[in-house]
Amino acid sequence: MNQIGAENQTSITIDDAMSESNELDSCYNCFQHFVTNGFSKIDESSFEGDIIKTSFFSSLSRNPQISYRTKIVAIHKNSNTSQCWKIRAHSFGVYAKAVADTRGGDANIKYAWYGASKNEICETVMYGFSWRKHSISVSPAKHGLDSVLCSGVDGSGVRHLLLCRVILGKQEVVREDSSDQFHPSSMDFDSAVDDISSPTRYIIWNTHLNYNILPCYILSFEAPPYLSGLTEPKTIKPKTWITFGTLISILSPFLDHSQRASLEEQYTNYLEKKITRPQMIQRVRAIAGNQLLSAVVKLYTNKIN
Repeated sequence: MNQIGAENQTSITIDDAMSESNELDSCYNCFQHFVTNGFSKIDESSFEGDIIKTSFFSSLSRNPQISYRTKIVAIHKNSNTSQCWKIRAHSFGVYAKAVADTRGGDANIKYAWYGASKNEICETVMYGFSWRKHSISVSPAKHGLDSVLCSGVDGSGVRHLLLCRVILGKQEVVREDSSDQFHPSSMDFDSAVDDISSPTRYIIWNTHLNYNILPCYILSFEAPPYLSGLTEPKTIKPKTWITFGTLISILSPFLDHSQRASLEEQYTNYLEKKITRPQMIQRVRAIAGNQLLSAVVKLYTNKIN
C-alpha cells in the first residue's frame, strides 16, 4: 500500500495529462472566491504563515504518515473590511467581554480548526456558519486531524480548513451521542467539550453561532488520498502510472536545452515540496505542450499495456 501511495505522488497518468488543467482552474476559482469575500493570500514563509503552518503540522503529529505526505497549497487571511464583517467582529468582541465578566474575567478564547466541504467553507466565508445545525464541532489547535478527516476534497484534489477564534467560556462535557441537545444544559455553561482535561472537540451551540466563533484564516492543503478515512468511497479503475523521472527522460529528446533545464528545475522544486503535484503537472504541460505531453503518455501507456 505504501509503495502504491508513493508512486501515485510522483507519477502521472493519461487522465492527469488531459484533466489536471481543469482541476487547477477549479482550485483557482475557489481561491478567487476567498479573495472576493475579503480573504487575502499570505506567504506561508511569513511570520504568521510560518506559525499557522507549524501549528497545522504539529496538530497532525499523531499520524506521521498523514503529516509527512500533506502539502500546504495556500493560506488566506481574513482581511474583510465590509460593514457586515465589521459587525461580526464587533459582536465577537462584545460577547467575549460579556463572557469574561460572567466567568471571572476569562472568556477562554482559543484557536480551533473547522473542516468541511469546499462549498460549505465558501458559504461560511460569505454568510457565516449555518443555523440549520444544532451545533458545530471544531478541533483544538493541537488536534487538527479530526477536522482534516471532516474536510472534503474539491475538484482540484485540495481540502480546506478554517482556523477560527472561539469563545469557549465555561465548558461542560457532552457525550458524542447527545444529538438531541442544541443549547447549554444551563446558564452556567457557554460551550461543550468531549473531555474536560484533554479535549479533542469543542462544541459550539446553535444559539451562539456567528458571535462566538470568528474565522481568521483559511488553510488549503493536499492530503494523501489513499489513506483510510481521508477520501470518499469511489470506484477504483486500473491506471498505468509513469513516474515524473521517466516522463522527463522520454520528453527530453523533443525539447530544446532551455526547456530541458526548466523541466529539471521544476522537478527538483517538486521533490523539495516547493510545488504541489497538480502544479508540477501544470508546469510540465506548460513547458512541453499539451499535444506532446498527451502523445508521450499515451504511447507509454499503450506500450506497457
